[in-house]
Amino acid sequence: MKINNNWLWLGAAVLAGVGITYLTGGNDKPSVDVNVPNLSASGQEGFALFTSNCSACHGQYAGGTSNGPPLIHKVYEPNHHGDVAFQRAARFGVRAHHWRFGNMPPVKGIKQADVTKIVAFVRELQRANGIY
Repeated sequence: MKINNNWLWLGAAVLAGVGITYLTGGNDKPSVDVNVPNLSASGQEGFALFTSNCSACHGQYAGGTSNGPPLIHKVYEPNHHGDVAFQRAARFGVRAHHWRFGNMPPVKGIKQADVTKIVAFVRELQRANGIY
């Protein structure tokens, strides 16, 4: 049986596209739509810190990007990823285990108190979006 080389090339291109999408985690749009509540004073401080330290990968309101997962997701609810998990992630980085974005590097120069404020912001968003 003779196979047309054009079909082989087309198949290879499709598989390559699927592989790239798998490895990058999708597209450039946020992974989830986020309902942003009126933030407490602590949440507002956390938002400012999140914006300067986390939003490049996790999106402006933690909805995710092509560079990082959404934190407004049941995977990150407190019973699965407690506040200490966020502290450890910022300090030591994280080996990829829930998503296909690759490993998260440590966040250089961030203080534990800053991460506590960031977590307050993320938890307010999670509550407003029915995560817990």
